[in-house]
Amino acid sequence: MDVVELVRELGSTTIRYPGGNFVSGFRWEDSVGPREKRPVRRDLAWHSLESNQVGLDEFARWLKLTDSELMLAVNIATRGILPALDLLEYANHPAGTALSDMRIANGTPEPHDVRMWCLGNEMDGPWQTGFMTAEDYGKLAARTAAAMKMADKGLELVVCGSSGSGMPTFGDWERTVLEHSYEHVDYVSCHAYYQEYDRDLGSFLASAIDMDYFIDTVVATADHVGYKKRSSKKINVSFDEWNVWYLKEHQESEEVNEEWRYAPRQLEDVYSVADAVVVGNLLMTLLKRSDRVTSASLAQLVNVIAPIMTEPGGAAWRQTTFYPFSITSRLAVGEVIRPVIEAPVYTTARHGEAAVVDAVATVDGDRGAIFLVNRDLTQPVRVTVDVRSLGSSRVLEAVTLADSDVYAKNTLVEPDRVVPKTNTSVTLADGLLSVELPAVSWTAIAVG
Repeated sequence: MDVVELVRELGSTTIRYPGGNFVSGFRWEDSVGPREKRPVRRDLAWHSLESNQVGLDEFARWLKLTDSELMLAVNIATRGILPALDLLEYANHPAGTALSDMRIANGTPEPHDVRMWCLGNEMDGPWQTGFMTAEDYGKLAARTAAAMKMADKGLELVVCGSSGSGMPTFGDWERTVLEHSYEHVDYVSCHAYYQEYDRDLGSFLASAIDMDYFIDTVVATADHVGYKKRSSKKINVSFDEWNVWYLKEHQESEEVNEEWRYAPRQLEDVYSVADAVVVGNLLMTLLKRSDRVTSASLAQLVNVIAPIMTEPGGAAWRQTTFYPFSITSRLAVGEVIRPVIEAPVYTTARHGEAAVVDAVATVDGDRGAIFLVNRDLTQPVRVTVDVRSLGSSRVLEAVTLADSDVYAKNTLVEPDRVVPKTNTSVTLADGLLSVELPAVSWTAIAVG
């Protein structure tokens, strides 16, 4: 329950299952029914053993404790249309069919009523079991989507987009896949992970520029296909994997070996202040693009590249990245406002020119929220925000995540080494809000 409480505090509303590369070798039937009869399978994606002791029904029950909605992924990489329809029947049909009655017999009388479904995962990646060309995947995704909507017209279906903006097929992949599947799906996915390379902190802090470019390109490509088809519908973006991930370090570590182990500890990145600032900035970008990015999932939730860390049999604690996510989920409500920003720029090796300050705002009735980052490596920045149009007269809350050591982290030994602190520099007078942002910092301000 300590993890459940942290997930509630985090503010997640949807959790993707089983998600990731794992789904391309997954047989959903293994994960339901009496636990003592569930088979142990090899997971080729992460070279480990899967006991299936936690499956679909257990996961769905756990989600109710966290007030989160289930988003399901189907394996069309190595299975196909009929198993996807079977899973849909098991999960969503009320009663009276073979698979819905099986769910009831397994102890879940009410349907899970899953609304959002992913048609596979990262099918453009050669690391994916059963990866395909855009042509082959687009045709299969279209047939699968059409069949699933024959069963339930109200489903929201996500077709696989590119696994990153650096993929050699990026852009062309989306075009080809959507030319086949456009009329049958509702979303195209984006996946993006960022990390600091070669101690180039300036480039790392500007990672949101790549995410913005990624979204721009995918939206433009989707709209291009829609215009060609004379379609009145818009395909939205499901950014259903994004985070800071030190993948290069994992690939070079002893975690990667030939031993078949059950639930090996791997990918347990411990995040720094700088990582949290980048995560906060990526959240701001997703907010700015929420007209088309209407679903987004931080990958992942607990231990593995996660905002929540646990020690087996021991404590659970918040990583640095927990705070921008939880505070944004709490404060960012209502309408998104993209402010006009006047700020100095600096040159990065990876992303070209970047503004020193980035910002986004939300407004809901008489309450507003402003989110800001300072990417300057050494200097604080004084920012003035014109909030007259919000009708705000007082600061309700102002917190900043920063530290004199940008690589400071929260650990089992020091779980509260890095926490957001009240920003006492904030003033609000005559409709002008003024705040000082420390170097390498993320700040959230609520006004009313």
